[in-house]
Amino acid sequence: MLNTLLSKRPLGNTGLLVTPLCLGAAPLGDMPETFQYSTSEEQALITLRTAFESPINFLDTAASYGFGESERRIGKAIQANGGLPEGYVLATKADRDFATGDFSGEQIKRSVEESLERLGLNRLQYVYIHDPEHTTFENVMGSGGPLAVLQKFQEEGVIDHIGISGGPIDMLIRYVETGAFSAVETHNRYTLLNRSAESLLEVASRMGVAVINAAPYGSGILAKGPDAYARYAYSEASPIVLERARSFAKVCQEFNVPLAAAALQFSLRDPRITSTVVGMSKPDRIAQTVDLANYPIAPELWPALDAFGYDTEDPEANRFD
Repeated sequence: MLNTLLSKRPLGNTGLLVTPLCLGAAPLGDMPETFQYSTSEEQALITLRTAFESPINFLDTAASYGFGESERRIGKAIQANGGLPEGYVLATKADRDFATGDFSGEQIKRSVEESLERLGLNRLQYVYIHDPEHTTFENVMGSGGPLAVLQKFQEEGVIDHIGISGGPIDMLIRYVETGAFSAVETHNRYTLLNRSAESLLEVASRMGVAVINAAPYGSGILAKGPDAYARYAYSEASPIVLERARSFAKVCQEFNVPLAAAALQFSLRDPRITSTVVGMSKPDRIAQTVDLANYPIAPELWPALDAFGYDTEDPEANRFD
C-alpha cells in the first residue's frame, strides 16, 4: 500500500484529490520516435487495467499523444471497465493542429470534441492547454482564443477544470500569474539533473496553483541509467549531463538506493509539487514505481547528490531547431 508520502493531495482549488504519483499515458500511445520503443494496443490495455486497480488515481494524457492513439486506448480501457473507477482523475490536453500549426480557438474546440469522442466520455475532468510555446500569449488569452473556448466548455459543464502545460518556464510563469489556471504542468525541468523550473514552483506555490511535475527521470536516463539510455528530455544528453548522471548512479550505489528511486523521490518529497507524472507502458511498471516511491532513503543522500550540481538552463532550448 502507499505510505503517507503518497496519500492523496488537493489538486489546487479544484476540489479534486489526486495521488502524488500520476500515470503518464504518452508511451501508451505508441510513440517510438519520442521514447525509442513501441507499445502494442494489447500491452497498453493491460497496463491501463492494472492502473485502474492500483492505488494510483491520476492519469495524464493528451490529444496529441500518438496522434490520438493514447486517448483511443484509454477510451477502450474505460469502456471495458464500465467507466472510470470511482475517485479516479483523468487529465488530458487540448492541442494545436500538428499538420498546419493552427492554434486557434476553433482548433482547440475541435481538439476537445475529438478527445471526448476518443475517450468515450461526455465530460472531461481536467483539460490543459498544451505546449502554448507554439503560439502567442495574446492568442491563448485573447477573445475567442483557446482559453475562452475552454471556459465556454466549462460553463456548459463539458470541462470541469483548466490548466496550462508546456515547456519554457518564463512562459508558464506568465500564464500562472494570470490566475486563470488551477494547475501548471512542467516536464524535464525539475529533476535531479535539471532545476530550471525552480522559479515556477515558487510562483505557483505562492498563488495556490497545483504543480504537476512530469518526466522525473528526464525521459529515461535516471531510470535506466546513463550507460543504458544516454538521452535527456527526448534528445541526446550532453557530456556534462552524462557525467553527472554517472556520478549520481555511483553515489546512489554507495547508499544502496536505486537511482530511479532517488530521481522519483526528489520530486515526490517537494511540498510544492502536487503530483509527479511517470510514463508507464507495462503493467509491472506500476507496482515497481510504487515500490520506488516507498524505497527507504537516508536524508544524507540528497546533499551528497547536490554536491555534483545540476543544470538551470532549459533542457529543450534547441530541441526544435
